[in-house]
Amino acid sequence: MVFLALTPGGLVEALALASGSPVWCCASAITEAEFAARRSPNLTRFAYFVSSSSSCIAEALVTINEHHPNERVWVESTGAA
Repeated sequence: MVFLALTPGGLVEALALASGSPVWCCASAITEAEFAARRSPNLTRFAYFVSSSSSCIAEALVTINEHHPNERVWVESTGAA
């Protein structure tokens, strides 16, 4: 399973739940400096903001699928429409 975090809070939760599974996050979830300092092999940071719009999520999922084919991806959502 792969996690996609969109916010700093979502990233904290995803990392806690991941148990070594891959976690991807958008640029606004963690700064470049924090990401570099973390040195976590299971964490990947998009260099850009991924919004909760369906088109942005779809683009991010294409990229994730290229690296983790046929894996289930959990996407952070607040449940707001």
